[in-house]
Amino acid sequence: MKHILLIATGGTIASRNRGEGLAPAISSEELLMEVPEVLRSIDVDAVQLFNLDSTNIYARHWLEIAKFIEENYHKYDGFVITHGTDTLAYTAAALSYLIQNSPKPIVLTGSQRSVFLRDTDARQNLIDAFFYCADDNAFGVDVVFDGKVMVGTRAKKTRTRSYNAFASIDYPEIAVMREGVPNYYIKENKPSAPIFFHKLDERVFVLKMTPGISADIFDYCDTHCEGLIIESFGSGGLPRYEDDMFFTRLRRFLDAGKIAVLTTQVEREGSALDKYEVGRRVLSCGTVLEARSMTLEATLTKLMWLLGNFPRGQIPSLFPVPIRKDIL
Repeated sequence: MKHILLIATGGTIASRNRGEGLAPAISSEELLMEVPEVLRSIDVDAVQLFNLDSTNIYARHWLEIAKFIEENYHKYDGFVITHGTDTLAYTAAALSYLIQNSPKPIVLTGSQRSVFLRDTDARQNLIDAFFYCADDNAFGVDVVFDGKVMVGTRAKKTRTRSYNAFASIDYPEIAVMREGVPNYYIKENKPSAPIFFHKLDERVFVLKMTPGISADIFDYCDTHCEGLIIESFGSGGLPRYEDDMFFTRLRRFLDAGKIAVLTTQVEREGSALDKYEVGRRVLSCGTVLEARSMTLEATLTKLMWLLGNFPRGQIPSLFPVPIRKDIL
């Protein structure tokens, strides 16, 4: 019998309507009571690490989750994390960088409707997460939702109401759950030992380009940011407009020893800076990194992880190195 730790963090799955809208109010033990079939075949301990709407979860909480898993890693065969859906993909990506090469599974799940309701996806998502976590072939940080198993760096919330809320972007789902059994599309050899990291640099800003936006936004970035992610149009590029100031300000940002990554607002198929003139000019500004097919969630958390743990000069060579299928 596998020994698994449930780490509850709040979210819709644990919410009740207390008169001012849904808010987390259901404990980890109460969640377990809703899935008795899990307890008949898996030895589960439960802990309430925090109880938050996932809108309120950010880097401090990612570090706390990773630290808690590290402290208890030797006690359990795997970990299931219940989490609100709104920032679940960010947490999954962050944990993929903070806990690398884990031979034990770290599975995130949640729901679109509270487990407190009669008609809900919460129970099945919980059941699937636990049975996947107990499978001998499972390892690393994954997301289990609506019967799909997705690599943590590839999952993205793509729907706000439907039960099939998450998709695996530009990489196949690695398995589907059928009656508590994972049917694998992709199997890989397990790593031998985990590597834990303990720092993230939150001084990263995501600049979403919109037509006509002013380059004055760099006034903020120059002062407050060590890393900048430019979410550009299409295959990637910067507008010239009349004064060409975006290129001038980007060069100034890079000359100050800071890191810039260019990605695209388009959900699938990634950036290609060398395709158009507006993209090639970006490459002429200095060392601009390219996210290509990475999700925004992975791009953001990877840059925070790199800035927090490595010398600035190593980041251009480390960013393109694939970690758990984050960049293809």
